[in-house]
Amino acid sequence: MKVLVVHAHPSPDSYVSHLRNAVLDELAKNGHEVRHHDLWQEQFDPVFTADEKNTHLGDITSKLQRHPILKSHVDDIAWCEALILTHPTWWCGQPAMLKGWFDRVLINEVAWRLPDGANRIEPLLRNVRRFITITTYGSPKWVNAVQGEPGKRTALRSVRLMFGLRCRASRLALYGLDGASLEKRQAFERRVRRRISLLQR
Repeated sequence: MKVLVVHAHPSPDSYVSHLRNAVLDELAKNGHEVRHHDLWQEQFDPVFTADEKNTHLGDITSKLQRHPILKSHVDDIAWCEALILTHPTWWCGQPAMLKGWFDRVLINEVAWRLPDGANRIEPLLRNVRRFITITTYGSPKWVNAVQGEPGKRTALRSVRLMFGLRCRASRLALYGLDGASLEKRQAFERRVRRRISLLQR
């Protein structure tokens, strides 16, 4: 399977980065074809520019010529059959780096289009058959439930819509990371590895 892994954490020594490494390890063991973007390591610019906003419905070719940093990301999201995101949940949602990736890469003529006369967008990334989000929370689950889990909704309702009806989406979340024991962290890693090992099934 063609798998794109997008990672968003500034520290390579973090638990989330450790989970990303576990994901890449399992993908390699199972013979998947993998492309990987570490957004902080690549110094991806998450700022959605005025030009991008003003040409929101404009021609994608000319837009990519003006913003060449986006081309490899656009090519990879159009290439993959599975998209895996690894990131922490901060302030109830994705880090600004990953949210900026959504803003700048999941764009008109790449992830969606709005046909003339329509009032609903048409998803274009029907190549994505599996979507997996792997995230951690510093606080316990009940705190995030009270807050309404906006990051979860962004991933599983908004981003998920770009992939068409047949895409299977799943989310693995470790709550209470700040106080989690080594045993709890290891158990969650095993859960992540199991899910990745079942990717083709």
